[in-house]
Amino acid sequence: MLAAYDQQRGCFSSKGVLHMSSAVLERRGAFATGAAPTFAANAPATAPTPNLCVVPRCELKFEKCKGGFRIQCCCDDAVACSTLQSLCQALCDGTCSCSCTWNGIQVCNFNLCCGHCKCENTKDGCCITCVSGDAKCCEMLQSCCDCLEACCKSGCCCYVCFGNTCCCCGTCEA
Repeated sequence: MLAAYDQQRGCFSSKGVLHMSSAVLERRGAFATGAAPTFAANAPATAPTPNLCVVPRCELKFEKCKGGFRIQCCCDDAVACSTLQSLCQALCDGTCSCSCTWNGIQVCNFNLCCGHCKCENTKDGCCITCVSGDAKCCEMLQSCCDCLEACCKSGCCCYVCFGNTCCCCGTCEA
């Protein structure tokens, strides 16, 4: 389902939005940070257009592994799966980060820079593995895994990004 964020109600709404399976409209750029856009004094007085993109919606599974953890991103339909795989392959050289929101408010944000993250395609999506050879970094990565899983199982939406570009979002089965 394609959803738009309703600022007045403080939640995502599908009212007046065409339905599309397994996709979410995501805000990007300065608008995502809450910063107001700036304009030159002599610029024409036109309304700014927000920078939006559509990202695949997936079911996420977090599991610890030797040296860190992995995120399984599973999509229901072939279009979302193909989009997810293309985004991950194009962006996987950047730093991986995960952010959880609850009712549109950020609960936590993890920059997984202490590990080496790689992305591999699976039949229904992709698997992102973040590992480190350092014992303390491994401990931090596995703690991130515990927190992300707890947030998702409690109803938060998790956004998975590479190089500050969102490649998918989703929740876990409770």
